[in-house]
Amino acid sequence: MKSDVPDPRLHALVEGIVRIASGDLSTRIPHSGARDDVAAVIAGINLMADDLQTIYQELEERVESRTAMLRQAQVELERMALTDPLTQLANRTALNSVLSHALAETSRGEMPPALLILDLDSFKGINDTLGHSAGDDVLRVIARRLQDAVRGTDTVARLGGDEFAVMLPKSNLVRARRVANRILKALSESLEIGDLRVTCGTSIGVRVAEPGQSADDLVMEADTAMYAAKAQPHSGIKVFEPALLYARRLQSLMVTEMREAILEDQLTLHYQPVVELATGRIEGVEALVRWNHPERGLLMPDQFIPLAEETGMIVELGHWVLRNAVRQLRDWQDRLELDSEFSVRVNISTTELQNLELIEHVQDILRETGVDAANLIIELTESMAVTGGDVDKYSLSGLRQLGVQLEIDDFGTGYSSISYLRRLPVNVVKIDKSLIDGLGTDAEQGSFVEAVLHLIHACGLKAVAEGIETAEQADELVRLGCASGQGYYFGRPAPAEAVEALISQDSSVSQ
Repeated sequence: MKSDVPDPRLHALVEGIVRIASGDLSTRIPHSGARDDVAAVIAGINLMADDLQTIYQELEERVESRTAMLRQAQVELERMALTDPLTQLANRTALNSVLSHALAETSRGEMPPALLILDLDSFKGINDTLGHSAGDDVLRVIARRLQDAVRGTDTVARLGGDEFAVMLPKSNLVRARRVANRILKALSESLEIGDLRVTCGTSIGVRVAEPGQSADDLVMEADTAMYAAKAQPHSGIKVFEPALLYARRLQSLMVTEMREAILEDQLTLHYQPVVELATGRIEGVEALVRWNHPERGLLMPDQFIPLAEETGMIVELGHWVLRNAVRQLRDWQDRLELDSEFSVRVNISTTELQNLELIEHVQDILRETGVDAANLIIELTESMAVTGGDVDKYSLSGLRQLGVQLEIDDFGTGYSSISYLRRLPVNVVKIDKSLIDGLGTDAEQGSFVEAVLHLIHACGLKAVAEGIETAEQADELVRLGCASGQGYYFGRPAPAEAVEALISQDSSVSQ
């Protein structure tokens, strides 16, 4: 006969299931040891609770592990966002952050930070001659030397390219100068890059913050001081002063004016004759740019060309000079009885030579004007020809393939080696004025110039002497075998109209 008394195990079973369902996976239903259906259900529920608890623990451990990995990844991303990947120094973002913090402390009465911004003086030459891999090695060595020159509490950052910054918290001008001098000394020592030793000086701008100054203003003023230091003849240190900011603003204004000058035809070309020394016949001209400034009058190249090179506007300016010089030659060819070999010379800068559009630009101008490529002579300095990298060589080779003549300017002031003269794709060598000055009065100088001419002729190249100022110099050059020359003795640079009159006169005499 069945009992009507409820089995107490059922109550415990239901209660246990409710607890497990609510998330209490540690719950276990007691069992009496009986072997019936209720006992079997209780055993099954307990086994299920064991499995669920194991699964939950594994899930918790996995979540904790993934969370830790995510935290680590976030930390790494934040570190990467604030670190220069090449040198592992702080980057510009990190520098701005620490500067803002230090400036905020200054506003609460703490000592101000000092900022040093420095730029390597000869880094481009290292990149061009040794390659970018060697350049990267140099930057890494520079980074280590900077860190060794400062305290652990100072921040060393790479701002990009070869520009670095050092932030000195709670500093003053005395300490800032001391650190700057230490950096200057450290970076003036030669660096070992593989089997090579290179020297890479630096220019440093120093600015101690003032109360209420923003991070952007502090960086800009230290940067202004750095550019002033860079303008000095040798590596050095420049402390910011308000006059520098005024000068930089004037420079910025002049850049704007220069851009307008190109667009509004304020530029003009003067031409200096290049003559055949034995006869005095004008065989070509050199184009030299001038700027008719609306307020400052006629500006000579040394008053704006360095600024154009510094700001990158030299490419645009160079295009203008090349285009207008070739157009002028075309005009003379159409109206005057010019010799078929009459040429125009145009100087180009390093920046222009490294512009990949140079060859196409020259080709377009020659096609537009119909001028034969052989009547255009591109002048480049001796150092550009020797130390140029792959892009420079590509440009020189491309110009030669067009048929343009290439001329080394200022020969005798730098390398003057027969090995590079034989190797370079040039046609003409212009002997620098410094070698011509003593001719006619100094016998030893004559012997030296004669040796230089033998060197040039031995390489199958034509020689042109520049800076001829006296008849004695011209006569001595003829005696030594120099075919062509230019200088004040034959004519100063003059506007196209004045030079045209000389060319016309020369043509009528030769007839």
